[in-house]
Amino acid sequence: MSDDRLVYSTDMGRISQPKVEQEPTAKLFKDGFIRIERQTKGRKGKGVMLVVGIDPKAHDLKKLAKTIKSKMGQGGAVKEGIIEVQGDDREKLKGILETLKFKVKIAGG
Repeated sequence: MSDDRLVYSTDMGRISQPKVEQEPTAKLFKDGFIRIERQTKGRKGKGVMLVVGIDPKAHDLKKLAKTIKSKMGQGGAVKEGIIEVQGDDREKLKGILETLKFKVKIAGG
């Protein structure tokens, strides 16, 4: 018999399928540039800079985020293929990314 069938079980009470874990999909741009965006929504007015458009298959995002955070002297995180850096010094972040050989654009206002 096939193990792919759904079967009702009195132990679980519901019919469930095994969850398939998916890798986060990063937003990639066709022009090859990465974008630095500013976001305050849902953060109680505190701004963060989002580094969007880095291919997670070509670069280790956690290692890159650690480098950026240490050079900026600020905190941050990697969430769903996007690097978040606290604060609002996009020009400094752009300079750091350009020294790491990325093509960078500042997006948004």
